[in-house]
Amino acid sequence: PGPQTDSFVLYFSALVITDGPQDKSGLADEVGSEDDLYNEFRSSSNRFRHPGGGGEQLAINELISDGSVCAEALWDHVTMDDQELGFKAGDVIEVVDATNKEWWWGRVLDSEGWFPASFVRLRVNQDEPMEEYLAHLDGASEGGRASMGGPLGPGLPCKEQMRANVINEIMNTERDYIKHLKDICEGYIKQCRKRTDMFTEEQLRTIFGNIDELYRFQKKFLKALEKKFNKDHPHLSEIGSCFLEHQTNFQIYSEYCNNHPNACVQLSKLMKIKKYVFFFEACRLLQKMIDISLDGFLLTPVQKICKYPLQLAELLKYTNPQHRDYKDVEAALNAMKNVARLINERKRRLENIDKIAQWQSSIEDWEGEDILSRSSDLIFSGDLTKISQPQAKGQQRMFFLFDHQLVFCKKDLLRRDILYYKGRLDMDQMQVVDVEDGKDKDFNVSVKNALKLCSPGGEEVHLLCAKKPEQKQRWLRAFADEREQVQHDLETGFMITEVQKKQAMLNASKSHPTGKPKAVTRPYYDFLLRQKHPTLPTSLPQQQVIMLAEPKRKTSNFWHNIGRLTPFKK
Repeated sequence: PGPQTDSFVLYFSALVITDGPQDKSGLADEVGSEDDLYNEFRSSSNRFRHPGGGGEQLAINELISDGSVCAEALWDHVTMDDQELGFKAGDVIEVVDATNKEWWWGRVLDSEGWFPASFVRLRVNQDEPMEEYLAHLDGASEGGRASMGGPLGPGLPCKEQMRANVINEIMNTERDYIKHLKDICEGYIKQCRKRTDMFTEEQLRTIFGNIDELYRFQKKFLKALEKKFNKDHPHLSEIGSCFLEHQTNFQIYSEYCNNHPNACVQLSKLMKIKKYVFFFEACRLLQKMIDISLDGFLLTPVQKICKYPLQLAELLKYTNPQHRDYKDVEAALNAMKNVARLINERKRRLENIDKIAQWQSSIEDWEGEDILSRSSDLIFSGDLTKISQPQAKGQQRMFFLFDHQLVFCKKDLLRRDILYYKGRLDMDQMQVVDVEDGKDKDFNVSVKNALKLCSPGGEEVHLLCAKKPEQKQRWLRAFADEREQVQHDLETGFMITEVQKKQAMLNASKSHPTGKPKAVTRPYYDFLLRQKHPTLPTSLPQQQVIMLAEPKRKTSNFWHNIGRLTPFKK
């Protein structure tokens, strides 16, 4: 603290509170030029790195000063902020500063940064948990009480005490999270809306997404938890039903997680401009928030939705099957896993639309509406022989089954990598019929490995033949999968916005300039082939790995299918 710090606060306060254009001449005389402040702010940022306060943390910091405290990670902490410390469950973290109650500063190997205190369990060394160490200090004669099977607290068996601890952690982190959301809504969004000269509504929507909607929902959810929380006997609390009652409401996190990459891009652009750096720091100081950058604050909802399955799994672990809350906690865990899976799936579908738009732009003689107008996922693709009435003449075609529609193309005679659009079928108006080998009475031809696509009234009939029986069975499964996905999208309300569709088509048009040939190029094709079996890069951001508790997530067939869109075959 000192004169320069006061100058920062004075400048920031003036920047936030004053609406409209400002006359900074008098202010500059008092605290120095904007360039001087900006350079001083950048060069001295380390002074704001470790917030003070937190008297209740004094005992922990005394142990830290002795060099005797480290922490064991209870959960994975996946971060996109270079000021945060990433780690995996089970990692040992050297705690450097625990002054702040919610965020601690720590070190893993050569990396340092902030991490959530609720993600770890303190240890006085790498073998002895903190609770055992404190129990040892309180009374050596009762040292055996901390062992499994003995009581950890007055009159409570170990498992019940552990359940109480997990319940208390859920309640405390939920209250802290509400404060966090409130600080963002009142400390940042409210101030940003006053500055119409700096922000448009579209910019604010991109940066903050639907976080105000999350805030309203989480307040209701916390109120429901408080009603079920037994303050005197936490282990008797029955909070599983709260998650079950609100499981559909948690799906609003899907919109926030999908938007978060766009928020990071928009925020990164603004933070290159001095006045926005000052403005956001002013918002933080006036709201008395901890010293974390705005993009770090905006990452918290993404991390929060990841943490619910982990907390519920821990709660179920310490809940006796005879407990009245056991079945609800078990169901709640499955429900929150499903929420995370849904968010993951929606994110995958949004990432796919760019690839689908690029595929369409590579097709020659495209007619009609864009594929994205009705579809957002490729279910299956492959070669089939198409027989249509009245000629009953077979035509070799490449078929692409998307949700809601089946597109078929013709390969170029010389360049087999070039496809020509030949038509599409509306799968919402088609019925799939398995056809036995032999002579078909409708077409009066002998068929093998065939199936039919028929309109409900029989006005339109298409006969499709595969080369092998296993290929036919794969197509039958694919058609069933398409109907199942359409129904699932209808039930969950999944849809691609018009803005997202237009942006994907615009990106595709830029990547394929006008002029022939417009076919998929070799480098892009090679890229698609490499995506058949994608692996997660080490730098993958948090919001792309929502289901931390589900490592055995079913693999997607999308890249396998789209890698076969335009095979190079002579």
